[in-house]
Amino acid sequence: MKELRVLSPTAILGYGFPMESFEEGMKRKPHVIAVDAGSTDPGPYYLGAGISFTDESAVKRDLSIMIEAGRRENIPVIIGTAGGSGGEPHLQEVVNIVKKISKELNINFKMAIIHAEIDKEIVASKLSEGKIKPLHPAKELTKEELDKTERIVGQMGLEPIIKALEEEAEVIIAGRAYDPTVFAALAVKEGYDTGLALHMGKILECASIAATPGSGSDCMFGYLGEDYFKLEPLSNIRKCTTLSVAAHTLYEKTNPYILPGPGGSIDLHDANFEQETDSIVKVTGSKFVPSDKYTIKLEGAKKVGYRTVSIAGTRDSIMISQIYEIIEEVKERVKDNFKQSNYEYYLDFKVYGKNAVMGSLEPQNSITSHEIGIVIEAVANTQKIANTICSFARSTMLHYGYNGRISTAGNLAFPYSPSDFKAGEVFEFSLYHIVEVDNPYELFPIEYEMSLEEV
Repeated sequence: MKELRVLSPTAILGYGFPMESFEEGMKRKPHVIAVDAGSTDPGPYYLGAGISFTDESAVKRDLSIMIEAGRRENIPVIIGTAGGSGGEPHLQEVVNIVKKISKELNINFKMAIIHAEIDKEIVASKLSEGKIKPLHPAKELTKEELDKTERIVGQMGLEPIIKALEEEAEVIIAGRAYDPTVFAALAVKEGYDTGLALHMGKILECASIAATPGSGSDCMFGYLGEDYFKLEPLSNIRKCTTLSVAAHTLYEKTNPYILPGPGGSIDLHDANFEQETDSIVKVTGSKFVPSDKYTIKLEGAKKVGYRTVSIAGTRDSIMISQIYEIIEEVKERVKDNFKQSNYEYYLDFKVYGKNAVMGSLEPQNSITSHEIGIVIEAVANTQKIANTICSFARSTMLHYGYNGRISTAGNLAFPYSPSDFKAGEVFEFSLYHIVEVDNPYELFPIEYEMSLEEV
């Protein structure tokens, strides 16, 4: 069995890559160019609002290079989790970009568009059949919570992408997808080992983050054989080491040996990492264990209100020493001032220089810096109420008379005018569940188009 070669240009479509690295990848004659275009890492807003967290111009730059190279060499280009979250508006945004690229380059190709947004009625039916289970730490899904959900996507597995390849699609644009699938689909279609292909895809999806020094904005190359795969960064300033590759294998996992996904899990109990050259690592022993029932991960987001924030700082050591007492007293003042209004709101203060990053998990209990940053956040049912609560909290803290205060001109320094920012809609994840399906294609319809159809 010959080696199958995969080029991963960047960790997320739109993050960019050096042309020199990409050209090095093309010299190695890849059989497929694949890229992951999204993640839940930026939070639920982008899924709920239907907006991409990557810039359109940056995405177009990356895709133009990839598509031109793919068509020149007659190899497929596969995009997973289009538009950042993989819902319908995200998918259509990338489809439109690809059509513009096709027109500008004057090249026509067959596109597969794989949808991943799921109608709530379908989810409700699965819920009534008892086929939806929560993933920790999510709670059992209720009909009420489902009704509040703005948008739901499912993480597709290998099968819909393989089907598109079998239908001879030259560019595949997939909605929400299990990250390794776009890198592994061609290999599994061609008969390579599923466990090795998915493990390789797990690493390639982050491109050169698995190298040292790591970068999400640089290319990585994968070679897949009958019983191994190899990884090679394409910049001469980076190397893959057994440590960097093994460490990245543990990335985003709750279990160091088992990585669950659609239709089964990657089992890494027997995985072995070998330094083949100064910059190439060879991996063996990865296995795929099919699950008894085929399940798909669901992600959903609901709108919970509107947000206003104010950013401030202080370097008054007296205030810093009492900051949490002051915050609680300011919260009480806000509550008392609006108790007749019956406002429903959420008010939070994040103290940078104390524990804003780790919260209750922060092991350092004392503030050691001479200054702190304070982010005041108000969330309410309307933007107007959020503005009111944030404004009052900010002004109360600015002039709050704490014990030992020396200056009465103001307690806070504001880097911006206006001091308050209307951040708009706020979403939170409402679905983080798995659903049992009758077949892997059930939730992921595929359309085929020629790219030079009118944009």
